[in-house]
Amino acid sequence: MTDLMPASPFVERTPDEERAHRKRRLAAAFRIFGRFGFDEGVAGHITARDPERLDHFWVNPFGMSFKQIKASDLILCDHDGNVVEGSWPVNRAAFAIHSRIHHARPDVVAAAHSHSKYGRAFSTLRRPLRPLTQDSCIFFEDHVLFDDYTGVVDDPAEGDRIAAALGGAKAAILANHGLLTVGHSVDEALFWYVTMERTCEVELSARAAGEPHEIDPEVAALTRSQVGTNLAGWFSAQPLFDWIEAVEPDLAG
Repeated sequence: MTDLMPASPFVERTPDEERAHRKRRLAAAFRIFGRFGFDEGVAGHITARDPERLDHFWVNPFGMSFKQIKASDLILCDHDGNVVEGSWPVNRAAFAIHSRIHHARPDVVAAAHSHSKYGRAFSTLRRPLRPLTQDSCIFFEDHVLFDDYTGVVDDPAEGDRIAAALGGAKAAILANHGLLTVGHSVDEALFWYVTMERTCEVELSARAAGEPHEIDPEVAALTRSQVGTNLAGWFSAQPLFDWIEAVEPDLAG
């Protein structure tokens, strides 16, 4: 796969152009979440750091369906929880979790969290994913378990604990809660979430059928270096974004 990739997914843009690009990709990511059934009431959020105001992030309006979000609907929130642009409120949990992750990880452009079915089910096991398949190896020694569930996240202090547990990894399993992924682009964070949800489903299915055999650690690490890089995550997301923008072009409005 790496031989087919472009040299870089990132192109030179002005701040205004980059902001418009991130907002369009963020709206597309919500539409993908909606199509894949990752919405659960008003739970869930994806954020994208603003390219100029680095302590601000774009996020979904609290209470708006993922299936209807347009780029123009997104709200801009600062790290104190204030809505700077937009007329909708911000989800308190989105502020508490994402503001602290963006603060702790300057390399992170986007973060995704929702209450998808298999991620929730797997999170109750309070254990990391095992390297059972090639796709599982994306997360080999590159995801963490946050096992300190204390209820709905509405305190930035818990966001700090989640960010500390995440460290430099690409993903976290939030015990009895769900999944969280981060990326150097909206595209990457989105793909990590989609494939992590499916990886949870595959492991649950395999364990229900019997005792699955793990991939050797050396091979798992090698595989991660091939399919688990920032560039690989971005590249793997492109078919999803091409598809959603073709079938739901109003998302750019």
